[in-house]
Amino acid sequence: MESARRWALALARGSLPVGVGLLLWFAVGTGEQQRQETLKALPEVTPEYLAQRRKDNELIMAALREAAETDENVARWPVPWRK
Repeated sequence: MESARRWALALARGSLPVGVGLLLWFAVGTGEQQRQETLKALPEVTPEYLAQRRKDNELIMAALREAAETDENVARWPVPWRK
């Protein structure tokens, strides 16, 4: 009888953090969904703005790719590079 009581107590102590973790997970998940919807509704999220951001990201990735392919110290290159 004592071992069953100890098992039940251990199970209760082990399930408490799991339950709290699940509650926090659901709380954060619903907040994240609302945040994503708010970000989509911002006025600066226009197709033109997104296209400009995409172009900027492509230029940055090209610069990083070029820096990765060379053995030189790219920090010493002139600012506009070769772009």
